[in-house]
Amino acid sequence: METRHLRYFLAVVQAGTLTRAAEQLGIAQPALSQALDRMERQLGVKLFVRSRSGARLTPAGEAIVEEVQMGLSRIDSATHQARQVGKGLGGRLTIGFVATGAYRILPAALQTFRAGMPDVHVSLLELSNSEQVAKLEDSTLDLAILFTPVEVNGSMKQRVLRRERLIAVLPCDFPAAEDGKVGLKELAQRGLVFAPREQVPMMRAEILSALRQAGGDGRVVQEAYRIMAVLACVAGHCGVSLLPQATRDLGFPGVQFREVRESRLLPLVELSVIWPARSRRTLADCFADILITQAGLG
Repeated sequence: METRHLRYFLAVVQAGTLTRAAEQLGIAQPALSQALDRMERQLGVKLFVRSRSGARLTPAGEAIVEEVQMGLSRIDSATHQARQVGKGLGGRLTIGFVATGAYRILPAALQTFRAGMPDVHVSLLELSNSEQVAKLEDSTLDLAILFTPVEVNGSMKQRVLRRERLIAVLPCDFPAAEDGKVGLKELAQRGLVFAPREQVPMMRAEILSALRQAGGDGRVVQEAYRIMAVLACVAGHCGVSLLPQATRDLGFPGVQFREVRESRLLPLVELSVIWPARSRRTLADCFADILITQAGLG
């Protein structure tokens, strides 16, 4: 059964007569009548009782009106979606991000992206660095916002979005100093709560090296896979931590943030966007462009 015959059927239902329906459809009345006859033959039932006063639905016709409406609506939606995808304006985009990327980067980028591509379904996944790398490599993630440097197999594009210093994360009852800062040796004495080695190996190694340079025993006393888990561990007096300055935005109870006196010894935190390189422009390219522009790098 042709889709146009279903549309003709609904047009007659809404207009009440074949004459008015034919006028609205822009076709000749005999052609409309023949199309309805063909539809009724295919179904093996009468859909209308036709008279000079109009066209009245039979019980069989009444039984399928709602289904025809729903079916055509789905066809129209699928057609629109296919055209949007064909134009690069529709589809699905799966974005991974670390927690600190959500507060200063994602909101404005999402707003801009949705304004230009409202038909794209965006999925957001808060993931660790290693999880994002794995999902980029197996193509279940279209774009990653994570800490770099990292190694990702495959042909990838990458841009650094921002660099910032690390800040000390301490329990609320950690003694205050006159200058309001904390030294690396003090941190080393408490022990570090930090991500496992496979998450950010270079950053972890550089931080532990800085603690040792300051005369402390650089060691990780508690590993945590997520920034929120790190904050919970610090609040629970498992140790202290060093996290990106943007962590302050999370407003986690039970912790305080202080500048580090020897901050020059610590590595800068690099937040980057990484996405697969393709021969044609993708939705990930569009979103990455927005991130890069908003970071003032475009």
